[in-house]
Amino acid sequence: MTTDFSLLRALCSIHAPSGDEVQLTRFLLDYIKNHKKHWKTEPEVYAGKGFQDCIVLKFGQPKTAIFAHIDSIGFTVKYGAELIKVGGPVSKDGILLVGEDREGSVECTLNVIQAAPGKKHGQLEYTGCRPVRRGTNLTFKPVWRETDAFVQCCYMDNRLGVWNALKVAETLENGVICFSCWEEHGGGSVEYLARFIYEKFGVHQALISDITWVTEGIHHGNGCVISIRDSGLPRRSYVNRIISIAEESGISFQLEVEGTGGSDGNALQRSPYPFDWCFIGAPENHVHSPDEKVHKADIASMVALYKRLMEKL
Repeated sequence: MTTDFSLLRALCSIHAPSGDEVQLTRFLLDYIKNHKKHWKTEPEVYAGKGFQDCIVLKFGQPKTAIFAHIDSIGFTVKYGAELIKVGGPVSKDGILLVGEDREGSVECTLNVIQAAPGKKHGQLEYTGCRPVRRGTNLTFKPVWRETDAFVQCCYMDNRLGVWNALKVAETLENGVICFSCWEEHGGGSVEYLARFIYEKFGVHQALISDITWVTEGIHHGNGCVISIRDSGLPRRSYVNRIISIAEESGISFQLEVEGTGGSDGNALQRSPYPFDWCFIGAPENHVHSPDEKVHKADIASMVALYKRLMEKL
């Protein structure tokens, strides 16, 4: 795959942990403003008041929505040098963290203090820099790596899902794209986004543009994943429609069956609106670490399948 991944690299470098997505929201709004006139269909853009840091794009006469969360995992400075997790990041000694407070930019190192005897949990701290203002959010320092077959960096989950949605937007005629927040730390935005697009546009079908895991049943290079279930249980007749379209398309894909993990789809299922949803995304290994790695063939499969599904559903 010879795709230019400079946009994905830029997305992976932007500080946007759950609850602190504003920098990425501004980047996306600027990108959309500068590029939408070149897309096949120019979308209506909904953002700002009532949407917090989320963005909704409406194309033509939509029947299906793509949900892609823009937030990432990270850490928040507590008191002294102590850190609290945002979501579920990998926590190992020596990981480089970056952020910014009132005094300027921050670069420090994660230090894992083991639990004392009789204590259930240890403690996370930052080290190697000046004191950081309490409440500051820190994220993994991005280090982009690319080979002929793979791209690798922190925050492929879910900047690759966002990138996929932007690639689909280039040729999308009818549909909705929702850039959501807080997914990595419990969610909360999808429910009001669902209400908006259901009541305003009558949309009740969704695809979840997110990244899943390489496992014993899911492998690099075999195509993007259609998830039959994880901790959420989508309606099987809808998933079967998607599988049928994928089979007819000739696009490579893999079927995933898991009992754990979740996504914006779980929030849709809990909402009071009758949404059908299905998680579809490329698999990665080194999940929630600075080294998330995805095969380029799976990325190509993901974009192609999303374009086909948005036409056929």
